[in-house]
Amino acid sequence: MKKAYWAGAALILAFLVLGLTTFSSTMTPYVSFDDAEKSVRVVQVMGGLEKGSSRYDTTSKTLHFNLVDLETKKVLPVAYRDVKPANFEEAVSIVAIGKYQQDAFHAEKLLVKCPSKYQGQETEKHYGAKVSVKS
Repeated sequence: MKKAYWAGAALILAFLVLGLTTFSSTMTPYVSFDDAEKSVRVVQVMGGLEKGSSRYDTTSKTLHFNLVDLETKKVLPVAYRDVKPANFEEAVSIVAIGKYQQDAFHAEKLLVKCPSKYQGQETEKHYGAKVSVKS
């Protein structure tokens, strides 16, 4: 009977180890620009688009742009091989997921946050019609 308990405990332990290693290998941490340049694994960096820095090569379908860290003002060159996201130039913030290689961050995915066209309407919706103040 003791052998069955040990076998069950070993099986549970094996599944826990497998689950933890699978989970940790799929995690993509947010890192600073400096840490992204040193990392050998896939990471996420977030910043703002440096205005006027984006250029899209239609033959290779590669988007090149600079991300700016909003706190340190450090600039990170990014290369993204895919279709240019819609409203890319109006982006409020950009999250690039990828690796740093050969003097640029090569993004596999881009998450682009654009300003909402409904922002002003939400305030009006919560407070009703515009109120005029009489002096």
